[in-house]
Formats: sequence, structure tokens, C-alpha cells
Amino acid sequence: MQLFLEYFPLIIFFIVNSIAGIYWATGSLIVAACLQIIYYKVKKEKIPAKQWIIFGLVVVFGGLTIYLQNDAFLKWKVTIINTFFAAALLVSDIIFKKNIIKQFLGESLSLPKNIWTRLNFAWAMFFLFCAGLNYYVAFNFDLDTWVNFKVFGLTGLMFVFSITSILLLYKYLPIEEDENDKVTDDKK
Repeated sequence: MQLFLEYFPLIIFFIVNSIAGIYWATGSLIVAACLQIIYYKVKKEKIPAKQWIIFGLVVVFGGLTIYLQNDAFLKWKVTIINTFFAAALLVSDIIFKKNIIKQFLGESLSLPKNIWTRLNFAWAMFFLFCAGLNYYVAFNFDLDTWVNFKVFGLTGLMFVFSITSILLLYKYLPIEEDENDKVTDDKK
């Protein structure tokens, strides 16, 4: 359910864009982002900071896109969000000595400090790469190509990078003992 909630605005944006165009899709993106916030409020859950940031940028840049009838603002939003996430990871780690990735995953994963640092840096570089790639596609290809890249390309890249990160961290994942192994170990 959480995954659907996170991608709900993007799905709505893609569908409405294919039916009615970028400006209606942008309006639907703003409404869907509002619905996400309302969902958290109704469920009486804390709204993640990431959600507030995305919501704010969607409203501001989406509003400018519609008001000025210029899709460049919407294209910039994706670049700005990715740059912001990269900066947050780097600044929090370097200046404030707080590793955001470790804060999110620290309870379920035990890693050496240098691996946490590398993982945090890798994610920051990934977000910067996505920001640059979005900028390139947004301003060098037609609008439909950018929309498809935004919906499928960036989502696919995120999926591949996440899986790659997990595979690289596999040796650090806790090993669960099988009950049969415990019984045979106890008999020894």
C-alpha cells in the first residue's frame, strides 16, 4: 500500500497526460499530491519530511507550469528534487555528522561506519546523476519523451539502483538460522 501511495501521483500524471495533455496532467499531479497529504492526516500518521518537500515543489512548480502555460517549470521540479535529496544526504553527513541512510536503515541493518558512509555517498551521487539526466532529457527531447522518461526511466533507475545496493550489501545482511540447523547444532 505504501508503494502505491508513493507512486499514486506519478501514475495519475502519466494517465492524464496521455489523455488530456501536460497542463491537465500537472493539475491532476497537484490534486494527487494533496490527496497524499490528506491520506496521512486521515490516518493520523506523521507526514514524512520528504512528502512535504515534494508536495511543496509540486504545488509551486506545477502552479507556475499551469499559470504561465510553460512546462519548463514542471521539468525543473524533478531536477530540483533530486538535487535537494543529494544535497541533504551530503550536508547532513559531512557537516552535521548524521548519516540519513543509516537513520532510515540502521534498525534493520548493521553495517560498519565506512560502509554507511559509502552508501550515503553513493545515494547522493545517484540523485545528482538523476538530476543531471532529467535536465538533459527534459531540455533536449520532446515533451512526451520526457514524460515517459520521468515516469518509467527514473522509476526504473531507482529500482535498479536499489537492487544493486542491496546486492552489494548482501554480505552484511543478518543470516537467519533455520530451526533444523539449531536442532542439529544442539545435538553436537
